Amino acid sequence: MGADGALGSKVADALPRHRDLHYGGEWQRAHGGYAATLDPATGHSLGDCAVADASDVDAAARAAHQAFPAWRGMRPSERGAVLRAIAERLREHAGELALIDAADCGNPVAEMTSDVHAACAQLEYFAGLAGEAKGETIPMGDSAVNMTLREPFGVCARIVAYNHPLMFTAAKMAAPLAAGNTVIMKPPQQAPLSSYRMMELVGDVVPPGVLNVVTGGADCGAALVSHPLIPRIALIGSVPTGRAIARAAAERLKHVTLELGGKNACIVFPDADVDKAIAGAVAGMNFTWCGQSCGSTSRVFVHASIHDRVVAGIVAAVQRYKPGIPTDPATTMGALVSKAHLDKVERMIAVGLAEGAALSCGGARPREAQLANGYFMPPTVFTKVMQSMRIASEEIFGPVLCILPWTDEVAMLADVNAVDYGLSASIFTRDLATAHRCASRVDAGYVWINTTGRHFLGAPFGGYKQSGQGREECFDELVSYTQQKNVHIAL
Repeated sequence: MGADGALGSKVADALPRHRDLHYGGEWQRAHGGYAATLDPATGHSLGDCAVADASDVDAAARAAHQAFPAWRGMRPSERGAVLRAIAERLREHAGELALIDAADCGNPVAEMTSDVHAACAQLEYFAGLAGEAKGETIPMGDSAVNMTLREPFGVCARIVAYNHPLMFTAAKMAAPLAAGNTVIMKPPQQAPLSSYRMMELVGDVVPPGVLNVVTGGADCGAALVSHPLIPRIALIGSVPTGRAIARAAAERLKHVTLELGGKNACIVFPDADVDKAIAGAVAGMNFTWCGQSCGSTSRVFVHASIHDRVVAGIVAAVQRYKPGIPTDPATTMGALVSKAHLDKVERMIAVGLAEGAALSCGGARPREAQLANGYFMPPTVFTKVMQSMRIASEEIFGPVLCILPWTDEVAMLADVNAVDYGLSASIFTRDLATAHRCASRVDAGYVWINTTGRHFLGAPFGGYKQSGQGREECFDELVSYTQQKNVHIAL
C-alpha cells in the first residue's frame, strides 16, 4: 500500500472500519452485495465495499424523506452550526482522510490534504449563507401584501466523481443542507473509502436521516435518479452519464445540475509573459492528478512566434511530475484510477500518433519495478497537433497535453470553440484589450487571465455547451436548492 512497511501500516490504520451504507443515522447492510475497491498503485484490493441496489436506495430515500420536516424546520443558524461542526471534525482528521483517498483513488497524499481543507471551506461558506435564501416583497398597492418565499425541495441526491472523492462528497452536501434539504450522497464507486470514514467521523453530528451515504455503481445511480421521493439531482461526472441522468430525470421533471467534462483551451498570445504562460499551461493540466480533472487545460494554443520556446519550456517543466506511489509524501504525480482508464489513455495516445501528432515526451508506462502493477502514465506532450485530430477534440481525462500553433486569431478562436465542451479556458497576454476580447469570444463558463486552474469560493463555476448546466461554489448554488413560492395576502 505504501513505499515501505511503515507507510503501509499507516494506511491500514487509517482505513474505515465500516464498509456498509449509512442512512437513517445507522450503518446498514447492502442488499445489493459487496465488491472490492482497488489500490490503483498496486492493483491490490483494499477490501469489499457496499453496492447499493434499488431497495437500498429506496430505504435511504425514505429515511431522508422522514427526516426532512424537522431539518427544514430548524432555524438556518442551527443548520449552519451543524455544517461548521462537520467541517471542524473533518479538519481534525485531514491527514488520515488524505491518506485514504491517496490509497483509494491514486492521487498523491501530499496534495490530498488540501482537498479536505477545500471541502471544509465550502461547508463553512454555505453555513454562513444558510440564512440568505430569502424571498422578497412585491408592491401591490395598499390593499395587498405580495411576497416570495424560498423553500427547500426535500430529498436531494448528489452523485460525485472519483478524482476528488472526499472533497466532492463533503463539499457538495453543503448547499442543499444549508438550504434545508436532506441529502443522499453517492460517492464514486472506484473510491468510496473516504466517504465511509467521513460518516464514522460526523455521523453523530447530523440528525439521523439528514445526511445519508449510499455507494455502488450505475444501478445505484439510476435508482437515485428515478426515485419518486428525490426531486433534485446533481452530478459531477462524464457527458454520457450526464445525458443519461437528464433523460431519466425528465420522466419526473426533476431539477438537475450537471458539472461535466471539458476539453479546455489555454491560449498564449505573442505578447504573453512566456515563463508565466509555460507555468500556467503545465499547472492547468493538473498532472498531479494524472490530468484527471474536468478543468484541465489539455489544449494549448501557442502563437507561432513563440511556439518553440513554449514547447521547450513545457517539456522541461513537466519533468518535475514523476509517477510514484500515491501514499508516499514525496510523490508528485499519482496513478490513473483504474486499469480500464489506463487502457483508454493508452489507446488515445496511439490514436494521436496514428493521426500524425509528434510525441515530445511521455506516452509509455514507467518501467520502475515498484510501479509495475499500478496504473501509471507519465506526462505526455504532443506537438504538431491539429484541431481535427481526435486527441484535440475528445476528452481523454488523462495526462495528455496537446500543443497547437496558431497565427490567425479568428481561426484560432474557431478551433478553440470547435469542441462540444465549454467548461474553462485560460488566456495569457499582457494587453488588457486582448484579454477582454478573447474572453468574450471563448465559449466557456470559467475563464482565467494570466493564471489557470484555481477556483475562488463565491465565484460561480460551471460550463457552457456539453460541459453541463447550473453553477456551483457560489450563492447561486444555494439558491438552486430552493424553489420559489409566491404568497399574495389581500388586506
